[in-house]
This record gives sequence, structure tokens and C-alpha cells, in this order.
Amino acid sequence: MSVRSFASRRRLRRARITGWTSLTALLVTMVSFLTWFHIVLPADRDAVDRVFADPQVSVVASQGLILFTPADEPTSHGLVFYPGAKVDPYSYLPTFHELVAEGLTVVIVEPLFNMALFDTTALSDITGVAPDVSQWFVGGHSLGGVKACMVAQDPAIDGLVTMASFCASDLSARDIPALQLLGDRDGLIDLNAVDEASPLLPERTETTTIAGANHASFGAYGPQAGDGIATTPRDDVAAIITAAITAALLNN
Repeated sequence: MSVRSFASRRRLRRARITGWTSLTALLVTMVSFLTWFHIVLPADRDAVDRVFADPQVSVVASQGLILFTPADEPTSHGLVFYPGAKVDPYSYLPTFHELVAEGLTVVIVEPLFNMALFDTTALSDITGVAPDVSQWFVGGHSLGGVKACMVAQDPAIDGLVTMASFCASDLSARDIPALQLLGDRDGLIDLNAVDEASPLLPERTETTTIAGANHASFGAYGPQAGDGIATTPRDDVAAIITAAITAALLNN
């Protein structure tokens, strides 16, 4: 075997080793990436079970959407809701339990990779699961609120609610009612970002800061790393949310 042939084979072998090493590293990275996105903050099972046990409401999940409706009569008002990043979507059933029992339809999106900003489900596909609803609002928690603001640019949306969040989309020209809900014990939201983004909200925006609520108070999950300590019980926070949404959107 010539020296040139031997060197050529060595280079080929090195290239193969390098290629397999790179491919293995890529596969490990992809698996790690997908695993991380699929690990969510779990819902409080007892709180969610109480929702499922209530004959006044119905919960049906299909094709990445959770349809949460009054059990008896179709409703004319609906809310499309986007969860916070890596939060179990079922965590928000207790939050909206009373509102749904009183007549609001809520469709909770189970977003791609558990990140609302990655979700590409068309608004028409979401609202299509509740054809009896004639007026739609959109809302979201944390990064889900950022997504909700993006969706609120659609003229089919008649109102907005953000929870522990802020808008990155300019809605200042939209003549719709909006509700911004914050917690004074929230350790995760950037209040400077909230202030800087306030001009982007619709003119008819009401802001309610819930005393004793932290970032995780807006859903039935937690605790969440880096969050403040909530001093108001979650059921009381849900009652405040119910009253605020009723006043700002449903009775507006």
C-alpha cells in the first residue's frame, strides 16, 4: 500500500468518525430539546378533579384544544386562552370554573412544544369548536398573554385579557375592551417591561393588581422557581379574576 493511499484512508476514517460524532451530538441535542419542552409544571390534580366532577360544566379535549363549556345551554360569549410557557393547560380550568358555570365558553389551547409563541393554530380553527359563540375574546397568562396580544390584532376578536403579562404587539388603535391582571407578589414578571409596553394596549384598558397574588396564582399549579410568595389563597384570586373579567369584558 502506498503512503498516499494509506493517508487517504486515514482521512476517510477521520471524516466518518467526525460525521458520526456530529450526528450523535445533533440527535442528543434534539432529544434534550424536545424533552425539555415536554416537561411542564403540572396542574393541581385535586383542583382539576373538582372541575370535572361539577355537573354544571363540560370539558372536552380534542386536537390540541380544551373546550370548557356550560353543560346545559350554548353561550354567546367565548374566550380563547393561551397558557403560560411550559404550564399544563389544565391548570387553568379552576381559574375559569366559575365563569364557565355562569355561561362563558373557554377554549384553552394546548400549544406546540408547550410554548404559546410557537403555536400556529388558526384562530378560525379554535373558534370553530364552539360555533354557537358570536363574540370572542382572547387571553393568556405570562408568555401566553404576549401571544394573546398578537391574536387580538384580528378583527374577529372583541376583547383582551392578559394575566401576569404585557403586550409586544401594538393594539393602541383597536377599539376593544381590555383587562390587564397583575399580582403584587409576582417574582417573575418584569414590571419595567409592563410599564414600557402600556402604550401598546387598547385605550379602553383596565389594569387590576391583585394583592397577595404571585405569578403562579393565575393557574392551579406551582410553586414556580423564582416566583414570589403568594399570600392570597388561589380560590380567592380566581374569584377576583372572575369578577374583573365579568365587569371589564362580559358587561362592557
